[in-house]
Amino acid sequence: MMHVIETKNLTKRFGKLTAVNRLSFKVNEGEIFGLLGPNGAGKTTTLSMLATLLPPSAGTASVGGFDVRKESSKVRHSIGFVFQDPSSDDLLSGRENLYLHALMYGVDMRNINEKMDDVLKLVDLTARQHERVRNYSGGMRRRLELARGLLHEPKILFLDEPTLGLDPQTRQHLWSYIKGLSKEKNVTIIITTHYMEEADMLCDRLAIIDHGRIVALDTPGNMKKKLGGDVIRLQVSRPNLAALKRLRYVKRVQRDNGVLVLTVTDASKHIQEILKAVGSVENVEMRAPTLNDVFLHYTGSEIRDQEGEGGFFERMVNSNR
Repeated sequence: MMHVIETKNLTKRFGKLTAVNRLSFKVNEGEIFGLLGPNGAGKTTTLSMLATLLPPSAGTASVGGFDVRKESSKVRHSIGFVFQDPSSDDLLSGRENLYLHALMYGVDMRNINEKMDDVLKLVDLTARQHERVRNYSGGMRRRLELARGLLHEPKILFLDEPTLGLDPQTRQHLWSYIKGLSKEKNVTIIITTHYMEEADMLCDRLAIIDHGRIVALDTPGNMKKKLGGDVIRLQVSRPNLAALKRLRYVKRVQRDNGVLVLTVTDASKHIQEILKAVGSVENVEMRAPTLNDVFLHYTGSEIRDQEGEGGFFERMVNSNR
């Protein structure tokens, strides 16, 4: 299988801060590959290096067969990038924004109208294409950004927190568009996200990033299977940890903000014994493992609902202060 993107020990430092620390991974053609992690994990910085917007401090990376250091112009012409920060011109219409983008990327003007019609239809903006972008909703703006990133027909698409701040219904619609691009157009997609559900629904494979390092890389399904059991969450003020650890079917015991999180083989069969052993329980929850449990296992904390890492240009300004 062809590797469209490949990194080896990719590293980025800002002064004494190591934002990305020796990342090595490969992305297959037509794959949706996710970078999952909290604010500040290094996800956006990684995309920025792959898109040649930031030079690596160390390591290597190739995108579409081109070296990001030596062949940056070829990399840029082979990718599309949907930034976390809105970058469309509010005073222009949706269609005018697309036309401006086509001029910047040197798209063949002989069939530009047909191409704009195609991407507007793809993201369901045909009826609103002549309205100024300032009148668009948040979801419409994100769809326009996606259309713009696709206009020059890239085979590789970078999506930086594409559904950040959107309502659940709009988020679901964008997921459908992204899946369609991968399956119908064979577009290779790298997506950064801190939404567990988004990573689980969209990604063929997933790298969990924490403090600039990859701590796990696999399919979402395999990650959950590797936990080795069901999850029981217990709210208990004074747990008897020694008694819990003596139970052979309790595979893992962790704490998260005062809640005891257990990984248990055949949890429904052993729940009564666990409750008896642990002490006075105020609340109990039992379920199959989720990606949030996987993240807790590898990093020791959950990802809270938060804003993304912040846009590329904002970070560049801050790093130069």
